[in-house]
Amino acid sequence: MASNPPAPAAPFVPSQRDNETFGYGGYRTDEGPWEEWNPTEDSVRPNRGRHRVSKQRGGGLARSSTVLGVGVIAAVGAGGMASANTGKPPVSISVPDLPNVGSVFGETPSPAKGSPTALSSVGVTSSETAQGTKDAGEVLRDRIMAQAESQRVQVDSKVQYATEASLSKQVDDAAAKAEKAAAAKAAAAKKKAEAEAKKKAEAAKLAELATQYRLPVASYTITGTFGQAGSLWSSGYHTGLDFAAPTGTLIKAIHSGTVTEAGWAGSYGYRTILTLDDGTELWFCHQSSIGVSVGQKVATGDVIGRVGATGNVTGAHLHLEVHPGGQADGIDPMAWLRSKGLTP
Repeated sequence: MASNPPAPAAPFVPSQRDNETFGYGGYRTDEGPWEEWNPTEDSVRPNRGRHRVSKQRGGGLARSSTVLGVGVIAAVGAGGMASANTGKPPVSISVPDLPNVGSVFGETPSPAKGSPTALSSVGVTSSETAQGTKDAGEVLRDRIMAQAESQRVQVDSKVQYATEASLSKQVDDAAAKAEKAAAAKAAAAKKKAEAEAKKKAEAAKLAELATQYRLPVASYTITGTFGQAGSLWSSGYHTGLDFAAPTGTLIKAIHSGTVTEAGWAGSYGYRTILTLDDGTELWFCHQSSIGVSVGQKVATGDVIGRVGATGNVTGAHLHLEVHPGGQADGIDPMAWLRSKGLTP
């Protein structure tokens, strides 16, 4: 490998200096003498790989200024985003127009171009701008007042709803109570009407029966009733109803029927038994005379005999007994006559 021979030494002349020497200001004459350095193969290592020293380019100050400007704009934008993220109203930031380079050196500045609007106010409405100029306390007060108004409206709505619900419930309760009272009144009126109708129907029935039934004697006095206790009766109690009347008073048929017995009956004296169509037997006792015979059909009001004092008696009277279905034991003749519309 060939080597570079050393360069011949050149005479040093201070006035002949390279203009591209790195430094600030002019050269000093008190420095030196300087010896020129000539690199050789031994002193200079070949450049290999990517480790190379790039030459410094001009305009470094301009690039630094550009970076500074971008940083300012980024800071302003970040501040805007921070204020937007925190929910606080935007703060208007105005950046005055800087004088141009000519004004620094005393030149007359050219008229400013563009709008004096603050950078932070771009895209913001007038109401938002006005909101941003308010004091933080006023903004907080406005928010509290708005929230209080909203809560007041909600409370008023709830109170109104509760009042309407209460009134509706009262109306429903009153309507239900009135309906219940009306139903009870209607039921009572219906029951009363039914009772009155039943009473009228019973009265009509009795009136109709009264035309079909009649008392056995016209003029009488009740001297003995059913069930009276005493030694005068062989059974120990009275088994019929006594109509006291003068001897010979006419005895008439209470209802239409058939004569099934007519003659002497011991303690009953002369007795006539009239059997009605429903099987009920009517016993007419103590007669002085009998005016019908067995098997004879009689109608209501027909004469069947006369009042007397035959048999076991203390005076003239008609002893009447009622035996439903022909049974041996009789029932109260007073109640039976009343059931037929008759009042002894």
